[in-house]
Amino acid sequence: MNATFRQLRLFLALADHGSVTAAAEACHVTQPTVSMQLRELADAVGLPLYEQIGKRLYLTAAGEALAETARAMLNEWLAFEQAIDAMKGLERGRLRVALVSTAKYFVPRLLGSFCAEHPNIDIALEVLNRDGVVARLRENRDDLYIMSMPPENLDLERHAFLPNPLVVIAPEGHRLAGQVLELGDLAAERFILRERGSGTRLACDAHFARNAFVPKVRLELGSNEAIKQAVAGGLGLAVISRHALAARPADDQLAILDVAGFPLQSSWFTLHPRGKRLSPVATVFLQHLERTAREWSERRGMPRQPD
Repeated sequence: MNATFRQLRLFLALADHGSVTAAAEACHVTQPTVSMQLRELADAVGLPLYEQIGKRLYLTAAGEALAETARAMLNEWLAFEQAIDAMKGLERGRLRVALVSTAKYFVPRLLGSFCAEHPNIDIALEVLNRDGVVARLRENRDDLYIMSMPPENLDLERHAFLPNPLVVIAPEGHRLAGQVLELGDLAAERFILRERGSGTRLACDAHFARNAFVPKVRLELGSNEAIKQAVAGGLGLAVISRHALAARPADDQLAILDVAGFPLQSSWFTLHPRGKRLSPVATVFLQHLERTAREWSERRGMPRQPD
């Protein structure tokens, strides 16, 4: 079977973007070039690799198997290139990180200092909901993944690098602000919660269930910014990551309530499939992330991540 790296890269672009046109744009080549290369690749395999149904493109079983194999091959080659660069004393390459949306409040700051130290490393950052990150993790599409509630049904290497305290917020000046509260004191309040399946919602639901507390849910939203605006507007209380708030919550017209059992203590994790060989760039980034996350957490007065 004869297949070139170029054909494999074009096929992965097709698998990732879902159309020949999008694959051509992503790879900066013409659409006829992509079509021709994919036909040659399918001829080499001896089976159809994808099919078009209406406006959507679907990989066949052979296409799914090829995409998995091609991704592993290209990842190995990229790791080899980076290892050779390291031997030459060069620091360059590409780092691919997928993270859940709440992590966007601090990861870009940590990435900024990394890029300043390593200016020849390109960063590809995917910010998605938890389900989207888990889907990419299953397909091993990135170097590293960042989330607070790792899936339990996957065999993963995980490393906790930063505390993720979840707090109860209310509008600034709320009648309960400044009081020492039990969870039951919130029984009459309306809640605005993250969408089901998000890491924050999973942790929140588990805590409520352990305490036999059933919140009165007014809204479910998929954005921390939307939740903060809704709470500031007086629509209800919410449970949110402390990282999603300003250093002074009053700057967002919000107050953190002192509720027994809160903050809920969880952690941010870096994840990758067990057995995956990390590239030199990813290894350097992990070391940087651990160091800078600890310093950043201390500046914001958050508890230290347990060893």
